Amino acid sequence: MKIRDSGMPPEEMWSGFFSPGETLRRLGLSEITGDVVDIGCGYGTFSILAARLVRGKVYALDIEQEMIDAVKRKATEQTIQNLEPIRCDFMTAGSLIPDASVDAVLLFNILHTEDPVSLLREAHRILRTGGMTLVTHWSTDKQTPRGPSLEIRPTAEQCAAWAQEAGLTPSLGPIDLPPHHYGLAFTKQDKP
Repeated sequence: MKIRDSGMPPEEMWSGFFSPGETLRRLGLSEITGDVVDIGCGYGTFSILAARLVRGKVYALDIEQEMIDAVKRKATEQTIQNLEPIRCDFMTAGSLIPDASVDAVLLFNILHTEDPVSLLREAHRILRTGGMTLVTHWSTDKQTPRGPSLEIRPTAEQCAAWAQEAGLTPSLGPIDLPPHHYGLAFTKQDKP
C-alpha cells in the first residue's frame, strides 16, 4: 500500500531538497552505528550515504520496484557492499526485519501516512535496546516546492506524540534541517 500523497519527483529535483550527509550526522548516525533500516528509501538519497557512514549494513526498503532498482544500481556503481535494497509493502506486511536486530531506523518524509503510529511501532519492534528512530519531515509552516499537502504534514509535536505512543523516548529535536525540513530522534529504552 502506497503512502498517501507520496509521488516522487525526478531524482535531480528530489536531491536538491536535502543535505543528506548533514541530516544523518545531525540526527546522530555515525561510524559507530551498526545496522540501519531506511523505510521508504525512495532513490536511496539517505541509504547510500548511510551505508558509507555506518559500520553495519543498511537495509533500504521501498514498495516500488523502480526505487529498489535505482538503489541497487547506485550501490553497484559506487561499489557499496553493505547496502541491501528490499522491495516490500511495509505498511501491510511490516519491514520483514527480525525483532530487536538493528541500531537505527530512518523514517524520512513518510509519517504523513494514514497510520504513522504503526510505522513507529514497527521501528520500535526492530530496534535493539538503545537504538534510534530518526525522523524528518517537510516544514509545516510554509509551502515548499514539493512534499505532501500542508493539511496532512505532521508537526514535530505530532511526530513526538506518535513516537511516544509507539514506546519510543524523545532524544533530540526538533531541529531545523534547511531548507525545507525538521528532524527528531527517539530511542528505544530498556523495559522497566
